[in-house]
Amino acid sequence: MKGEDLEKRRDSLAARLGTGNRAAAAELVDIYYEQIYLFMRRLGHSCQVSEDLTQESFLHAWQHIGQLRNGKALNSWLYHIAHNVSKLHWRRHKGKKAASIEGFDLPAGSKSEERIGDYEQLEQLSNAVRQLPPRLREAVVLHYMQHLTISEAAEAADVREGTFKSRLSRALEALRKQVI
Repeated sequence: MKGEDLEKRRDSLAARLGTGNRAAAAELVDIYYEQIYLFMRRLGHSCQVSEDLTQESFLHAWQHIGQLRNGKALNSWLYHIAHNVSKLHWRRHKGKKAASIEGFDLPAGSKSEERIGDYEQLEQLSNAVRQLPPRLREAVVLHYMQHLTISEAAEAADVREGTFKSRLSRALEALRKQVI
């Protein structure tokens, strides 16, 4: 039932966005701002740059609202726009160092010694993800950190599902080698 409600809400939001409804645009920002901001941070952008790129993503979304097909595509459509905004930023600022990746949370309720060990493992994983090539890092971020399905993540990355799965597999193999 909850999944049906979410689907209906996305369809309704997509329909209202398609008519140029500004309240729907504000709702889109309310729902997705934090997710897109975290996506930018996890791709390695600084806090300030992530804020700017998130705002730019929503501006592009509003300017290209006619490309949104339906509510089911809302997630991947918005992440695709954010992906392109990030990629354009990296091209413009080639050679500049990426910021650290945030978004790994410490497990709640563990004892302090266990938490230190967990923190060290998460830090090691964070460093390993940070060192992945951009396309592989993006695959990990979209699927495992932003919780997009393979299909949504592939569409957001503007690649076929098979290509996305291949990138994800190569990323996981590289992470295994670095972390283990």
